[in-house]
Amino acid sequence: MKNSNAIKTEYANIDNFKIAYRKRGNGIPIILANRFRGTLDTWDPLFLDLLAENNTVITFDYSGVGYSEGELPMDIKKIASQIIELADYLKIDKFFVLGWSYGGWVAQYVTFMNLSRVLKTVIIGSNPIGKNEVPLEPLFLKHALKPINDLEDEIIIFYEPKSVKSRKAAKESRSRIHSNIDISKIPSSEEEFKRYFAVAPSVVEDKENFREKYTTLQTPILVISSDHDISYATENWFPLLKNAPTIQHIILPDSGHAMHFQYPKLSTEYINIFLKN
Repeated sequence: MKNSNAIKTEYANIDNFKIAYRKRGNGIPIILANRFRGTLDTWDPLFLDLLAENNTVITFDYSGVGYSEGELPMDIKKIASQIIELADYLKIDKFFVLGWSYGGWVAQYVTFMNLSRVLKTVIIGSNPIGKNEVPLEPLFLKHALKPINDLEDEIIIFYEPKSVKSRKAAKESRSRIHSNIDISKIPSSEEEFKRYFAVAPSVVEDKENFREKYTTLQTPILVISSDHDISYATENWFPLLKNAPTIQHIILPDSGHAMHFQYPKLSTEYINIFLKN
């Protein structure tokens, strides 16, 4: 694993605000949309390094989050537009997009709103746009909304607490992440949480009918889920799959919401094969 301290934080001027981003690797760019409360520091560096073996990996902080200036928009279209504006700033025409959790919603909006620019899309630990039948488990909110999450919180939120293997992976991933992290940059206030949650009604309402447009979508989509995600239930993809011809769905076993951190090598192998073919 490369030394994360060597990855420089740079800034793009977007809408008169500084938007923080980092780049690593070479190849076709893949822009990553982060989770609820995620910052540049909270990605597992091993996952990023493995992904960067084949692509230029670009991570960034939404406006008002982490190292970026401004406020987090309460309109998901505006959040999605930040990825396009960042691509424009970096003079990137076509690219891959990857979204985890909350970022999975963002990635879907980016894709449907920019069909000519997004080559392929990877969605990790998220749900399709529109109304889904299986809600998040109350256990998620009980732990995810604490101002600071300890290891046990993270195991419950992101892993499978009943699994010895998953608990071990949680400790290993946390150690990698915490080797270079500024905890003070992680959103922790009620006001910040409200800004994240504000997008949910419009995503569920789906005025643009993006969910239905999966039936004719030409963009290849890779969905990676776990067998027990307490925030974005894997089962919510099942009704869509038969009528969404470009979606490939992979379920990783004995894992939770951060299955790609538990299985960094396996998940990036799937992603790299998908992006190459």
